[in-house]
Amino acid sequence: MDDDTLFTIGEVAERTGLTVKAIRFYADRDIVAPTTLNPAGHRRYDTAALARLELVRTLRTLGIDLATVRRVLARETSMTEVAATHADALDVEIRTLRVRRAVLRAVAAREPTPPEMDLMHRLATLSAAERHRLIQDFVDDTFGRYAANPAMVDLVRAAMPDLPDDPTPDQLAAWMELAELVQDSDFRDAVRRMAEYQARERAAGDTTGLHHDLTEAVRTQIGAAVTAGITPGSAAAIPVLDALTARYASTFGRPDDPPLRHWILERLEVADDPRVQRYWRLLGIVNGWPEQPDMTPVFTWFAQVLRAATT
Repeated sequence: MDDDTLFTIGEVAERTGLTVKAIRFYADRDIVAPTTLNPAGHRRYDTAALARLELVRTLRTLGIDLATVRRVLARETSMTEVAATHADALDVEIRTLRVRRAVLRAVAAREPTPPEMDLMHRLATLSAAERHRLIQDFVDDTFGRYAANPAMVDLVRAAMPDLPDDPTPDQLAAWMELAELVQDSDFRDAVRRMAEYQARERAAGDTTGLHHDLTEAVRTQIGAAVTAGITPGSAAAIPVLDALTARYASTFGRPDDPPLRHWILERLEVADDPRVQRYWRLLGIVNGWPEQPDMTPVFTWFAQVLRAATT
């Protein structure tokens, strides 16, 4: 081979941007061997070797390990496969860094204790499947024992926490609170009581599903009454109550009579747990849903009017 086509190791370093030490290292590891040695034993590289060294430099800059670099140069694996694998790995690493950033921001905002910090990190780094499994376990443990309203069970099962890859401190804090809530034994007992009540109602012949229109009517009419300054024990509350019980009677196919009012009150008392509202609010924050109105004051007002009317 013509010596004019060969480069010294110093010239290779200058052309590739690698150090002389790195070029020797790759030669000693049989990753890119010199093309030849001159009579004095000095390494010489041709243009093909330069191209291989430049490829090595690029792959190493991208974080590709030496074993994979060796396989690429030996054509044991393709650049497409390597690129896809490492792009996936980078996605995981980027998500991890984003979660760590969110944890640090939450720490800066809340000043948690070391155990709380540890819990924050562990909950934040759960995979989407692990987060969903945590909620599914909660649903199985509470609704799974009873033949509750299937529409409600389907809704709870479908509403999974989808923490984004780059969560805000509020989303991270909401997810941590939600994870703690669904593992709280008292909350689980309360939800089981709701499921058991629904199962009794289904056994008694209630085949209705969810009642979004009815709930909206309750929210609208009671909201207007509260805005107007109507208190639960006042005479002005009676027409509001009459309109609502008539709506319940129509929805459930029952007569509008005193037993209906006792039945409505029982439904409200069974569902009267602010933690249920908190569950849905936290889930909404995690998932970035539009904020929904808090129904707790509405149902409290409704229950107070019913008690006054049925005593």
